[in-house]
Amino acid sequence: MLKSKTFLKKTRAGGVMKIVREHYLRDDIGCGAPGCAACGGAHEGPVLEPQPLDPASSLCPQPHYLLPDTNVLLHQIDVLEDPAIRNVIVLQTVLQEVRNRSAPVYKRIRDVTNNLEKHFYTFTNEHHRETYVEQNQGENSNDRNDRAIRVAAKWYNEHLKKMSAENQLQVIFITNDKKNKEKAIEEGIPAFTCEEYVKSLTANPELIDRLACLSEEGNEIESGKIIFLEHLPLSKLQQGIKSGTYLQGTFRASRENYLEATVWVHGDTEENKEIILQGLKNLNRAIHEDIVAVELLPKNQWVAPSSVVLHDEGQNEDDVEKEEERERILKTVVNEKMLKPTGRVVGIIKRNWRPYCGMLSKSDIKESRRHLFTPADKRIPRIRIETRQASTLEGQRIIVAIDGWPRNSRYPNGHFVKNLGEVGDKETETEVLLLEHDVPHQPFSQAVLSFLPKMPWSITEKDMKNREDLRHLCVCSVDPPGCTDIDDALHCRELENGNLEVGVHIADVSHFIRPGNALDQESARRGTTVYLCEKRIDMVPELLSSNLCSLRCNVDRLLLRMLKLR
Repeated sequence: MLKSKTFLKKTRAGGVMKIVREHYLRDDIGCGAPGCAACGGAHEGPVLEPQPLDPASSLCPQPHYLLPDTNVLLHQIDVLEDPAIRNVIVLQTVLQEVRNRSAPVYKRIRDVTNNLEKHFYTFTNEHHRETYVEQNQGENSNDRNDRAIRVAAKWYNEHLKKMSAENQLQVIFITNDKKNKEKAIEEGIPAFTCEEYVKSLTANPELIDRLACLSEEGNEIESGKIIFLEHLPLSKLQQGIKSGTYLQGTFRASRENYLEATVWVHGDTEENKEIILQGLKNLNRAIHEDIVAVELLPKNQWVAPSSVVLHDEGQNEDDVEKEEERERILKTVVNEKMLKPTGRVVGIIKRNWRPYCGMLSKSDIKESRRHLFTPADKRIPRIRIETRQASTLEGQRIIVAIDGWPRNSRYPNGHFVKNLGEVGDKETETEVLLLEHDVPHQPFSQAVLSFLPKMPWSITEKDMKNREDLRHLCVCSVDPPGCTDIDDALHCRELENGNLEVGVHIADVSHFIRPGNALDQESARRGTTVYLCEKRIDMVPELLSSNLCSLRCNVDRLLLRMLKLR
């Protein structure tokens, strides 16, 4: 079935262009459930389990699949990645929205869908004849997408009824949007918030700790005083930057002083290139590497960079006087020439949060669920998390993600993501080092490994056709004994005229890696092989780095080029 849309577009030259977009609809797209008679039972790639039994939910005890909306995927990815969560239907509508809004989350969800043990199934609802919906007149794209998700959830529940009359499978719609949930229930779709569903998993209470705290109002400290000024909306920030009222730049926190930071202003102008921020209120909840908008203070309020070392000792929310006393220490009398342009953060243009490694600082209050997390990176503020396993996590290296930072909270709110292991353990500390420096070190995926040559491999006549044979030369490597990834070597020989010829040989990796495929993209993402004290993290899979692209002794290998110096 073919649908088409026609619309007119005005060109830069003032002309009018007629654009026709065709959209193909099919009725042979599988639902992902094995043995489904209506779909013919044929599916490609990962599929759902026929009778999902885990996780056991008190809200929906019968076997069920989960169908999350876009915001659940964006904000609760840590929950979805947990091994306890399986049999999830990811709609094409949701996946496209996630891709447009967050590239890191999109990659993580793609990795999960490629994991056969997780049973995540991608359903192309936008090309299915019974689940495709057109945008109604006056309906915005968000409302249309919400409706498309509900239509797909309802279709799934009706479709799965045809499978078996005895064991009725359900599709549970997971959404944190109150209106969307109400509409789903009105349409007869079983729907819960992510928090409701996770709390119903009685066999997996640890999942509650991984829930992201989305509502800043609901997570503010009770009776807490307003500490920070409200951030200006993005529209006002953009207007202010355009008019020159505000400056846009990258927020760089100090390692030595938690009350001081600098903002490197974007643009070519050298004037006010670096702006100093001092004091908790002027930092205004910005976090290292955020893109912020700053307002310059009057010159009589400019300060000089401080030489005082101040580390956050975990202040109480109400201990504002001690905080103000520390800020006064920074403002010592200095020469006027030492003063630098000084400002304050008025808004956040783009958050650059990531998962942070560190340790839990357990609360002194007995039975308290709220604790402070101290990041390994001293440029990151402490993070408040809620956890029921504080005694277990004490003395461990853990990963925490930030969810938000309310105006009346001294610290940002976050949630527990993962336990890395015991503090001081070699493997644990190595993992922290790699994660904190953003070194890709996960095992190569099956999609990447699928592009490797099949073994046994040997050089063919076709490979030799346009190559020079250098096997008669005595070639040696400068790598130490025991090295397995020998990607370069050299030779030296005397010529007839008495000169010496030195040749540098480089292994031909390009023979095995074609431009644009998954192996090429992953190698480009890693960029280089990382060497640690007792291990290395390869840029390419071991079959290439230590075998086919390693210039081993008495083994034929392909070379990319030979540089001759005479």
